Amino acid sequence: MIPLIDLDRQFQMIKDEALKAMARVYNSGQYILGKEGLAFEEEVKQYLNSPFAIGVGNGTDALVLALDALEIGEGDEVITTPFTFFATAEAISRVGATPIFVDIETDTYNLDPEKIVKALTDKTKAIMPVHLFGYPANMDAIMKIAIDNQLYVIEDACQAFGSTYKGKKAGTIGDIGCFSFFPTKNLGTMGDGGLVVTKHAHVNERIRMLRHHGSTKKYFHKEIGYNSRLDELQAALLRISLGKIDELNQNRQTIAEFYKKHLASLKGLSVPKTKANIEHIYHLYCIEVDERDRLSEGLTKAGIANGVYYPLPLHLQEVYQSLGFKSGSFPVAEEKSKRLLAIPMHPYVTKEEQAKIVETISTLMGEINE
Repeated sequence: MIPLIDLDRQFQMIKDEALKAMARVYNSGQYILGKEGLAFEEEVKQYLNSPFAIGVGNGTDALVLALDALEIGEGDEVITTPFTFFATAEAISRVGATPIFVDIETDTYNLDPEKIVKALTDKTKAIMPVHLFGYPANMDAIMKIAIDNQLYVIEDACQAFGSTYKGKKAGTIGDIGCFSFFPTKNLGTMGDGGLVVTKHAHVNERIRMLRHHGSTKKYFHKEIGYNSRLDELQAALLRISLGKIDELNQNRQTIAEFYKKHLASLKGLSVPKTKANIEHIYHLYCIEVDERDRLSEGLTKAGIANGVYYPLPLHLQEVYQSLGFKSGSFPVAEEKSKRLLAIPMHPYVTKEEQAKIVETISTLMGEINE
């Protein structure tokens, strides 16, 4: 089976460095909020060109902490996409606010700025765009709406570490950016991990306090906080991968170009679209297929892993029935949930595997189109 993602291959490439880093952490006797975490925050801050960077427990916590730091909660509304992983809306609900979904662009699968304005109310406090699959949302338009209406922008960049929007790293354009270091992410670790970046000193200070039980001094607590620290072992491993992230993302882009070259002309199938000055780092490579389920079944039988992202948009999830949405509320998101299929994408898909993937898809699409 050609895997969708191959974590073992990725680990083997850094195994020697990783084992040395683990030993360094074990020997230090510091496992929480130690030197590795501080060093990673400094290094990632420099890489992203962000004034402040705070390591946290995971990407979901990063989103929750961002909202909490901006004092968004009960009675507030946050505009976001219905076509993303559940954590985006979950974080909004977790702080007591209401996720207000708007539909997505048909070509990028990201928030459609034209639809955001119509969703604004006097309760709207923030916009939370998601840079889906590693491709940044239309941040110029989103930032203009936010500035014109005095709203915060929290970027969910959990799938987009290293991507750029007109020369700026995804996650650094709005007020706050949030990242996940879940093992399958472009910059991943061997467990959970997350990051918050911001341009605001007061937000940096508040998130640092909130992630540590609302405390800035041991045993003294200013408010109810969280237990969400990036542990030393994960930070040490992330420091290794951070030094290789541009190379790893370039590998993904090279594979994506190969897929595009061989798949773009197939009838009944389309490949990801990109625009000038916006860099896609292909956390996932999702093709759009008229007969998605038939192609998926054929690929599985041929030993090629594939996946559906995402089979049910958030507004149709059981937990959000109370919001009153129904089938047809967001037609673009609903259509894409039936058409998108992820094919193998990670930095170490071999040329032989790439060739088998495109050959198999070409054959299957020929059969489907007969």
